[in-house]
Amino acid sequence: MLSRRRLLALTVPAGALVACSRPAGSALERARADGAIRIGISGEHPYSYADADGRVTGAQPEVARIVLERIGVPGLDAVQVPFNELVARLRDGQFDLVAAGMSVTPDRCREIAFTRPDFVAFPAFLVHEGNPRRLESFRDVARSRARLAVLASAIEIDYARAAGVPDDQLEIVSSQSELFRAVADERVAAGALTRISLVDVLRRNPGSGLAVTDAVEPVVGGRPVVPGAAFAVRIGETDLLTAFDRELAAMQASGEWLRVTEPFGFTRENLPPPDLTTAALCRPA
Repeated sequence: MLSRRRLLALTVPAGALVACSRPAGSALERARADGAIRIGISGEHPYSYADADGRVTGAQPEVARIVLERIGVPGLDAVQVPFNELVARLRDGQFDLVAAGMSVTPDRCREIAFTRPDFVAFPAFLVHEGNPRRLESFRDVARSRARLAVLASAIEIDYARAAGVPDDQLEIVSSQSELFRAVADERVAAGALTRISLVDVLRRNPGSGLAVTDAVEPVVGGRPVVPGAAFAVRIGETDLLTAFDRELAAMQASGEWLRVTEPFGFTRENLPPPDLTTAALCRPA
């Protein structure tokens, strides 16, 4: 039996769970029958990770726990995989819900289905103290020819390319900690992630000599982008999506969402604007 409180696995070999075909019925029906649902996380603080005791936590798993309980799924089990494998493994059925602070993008919307926006988080740069290269935008990175560390498959790659940063200027890393080390070891001039994530990694590494810039407004196709993130399910899991959206909207409206996420560095500014929709985020620029 799967643990109801602990991380199921730190990694899952590719295809390990695919051989076992999914039982009949929707993901929500199966989860209600089993009393638990399996989620995919990436280990990125403060979005989704396992703490020192092995308990799955982070802003998204904690929000998901409350939502799932209210739609009849009291248990939550997690599989941690590299961020760039979350979409493929969700589609393969290795878990039924992604709870990892994943940005909604048109490309991803063609492969998976997103809930209503969970939060908005602008990117920033991790730099050496004093920001010696004066990097305040992705265009600054392109103009300065500064090397930039970005997480594999993360939306910051799209932002950098849209600003004219060539691929040979990018260092693709597999984790938040690797991005931190790339900047600290001066392999790159900066690292790009959401500001929430960078502030958290800096807090956990005091005395590093690094700093986080102000938030950066991304521009794609000549237009500013609102970087919204959400939970994700497989396309076709309409009942799970509908039920999850209903309770997530209620949490956001009541102030409960903010109470749950504040300990992870979220503020009222991270609440999605009322007019921000998943359909708009999925629309190509």
